[in-house]
Amino acid sequence: MAIWPPALLWLNSLSRKQRPFMLRQEGIITQRRFLFFPEDLPLSLIPPYIFPPVLHPAASSVNISKKIWDVYFKELLPLFTSNGDDGKYAPTLASDLICLQALSRRIHYGKFVAEVKFRDAPQDYSTHIHTKDKDALMKMLTFECVEEMVKKRVEKKAKVFGQQVTIEDKCGEVDYKVDPSVVSHMYGEWIMPLTKLVEVEYLLRRLD
Repeated sequence: MAIWPPALLWLNSLSRKQRPFMLRQEGIITQRRFLFFPEDLPLSLIPPYIFPPVLHPAASSVNISKKIWDVYFKELLPLFTSNGDDGKYAPTLASDLICLQALSRRIHYGKFVAEVKFRDAPQDYSTHIHTKDKDALMKMLTFECVEEMVKKRVEKKAKVFGQQVTIEDKCGEVDYKVDPSVVSHMYGEWIMPLTKLVEVEYLLRRLD
């Protein structure tokens, strides 16, 4: 599926303008906001609220939003969209932006996961952090049984919350907005690996 080039330009522009506008009005910059274009962030109109620090200061340098942007358009969209033009450009772009922000927030929460894991076993992680051994860190962060459980839970939630609700009964037949197995596959193939990438990048900076 090819993305219409003007649509990408519009979404790029919307992303650059919407989030800075919201941040200027809210005056909130926290460790849980991850912008796709941080270089365009204006000064806040309101003094920022300072939350108690949870992460290591180097956490601010870990941002893979541009990678998430590329994965979203090149890998994820073709999984649950079809070719064609319904003419609904504005709501589609707004939905894309919501999805991108949700994905970025979910994936970058890996920083908090990594911090918890580091505090549970600082000596074990420090050894590989000092040697910059990404593979060893990735292995320590990977629990296949947990990931399989997450995929099953995600698929079940997609079945429950992704149903097309109709008045008529269809004798047990259920229509879904998105195939639940696709959602599970998306988690296993991209969301969890990208989350662990964030965890590794954070850990590599944890002792800076």
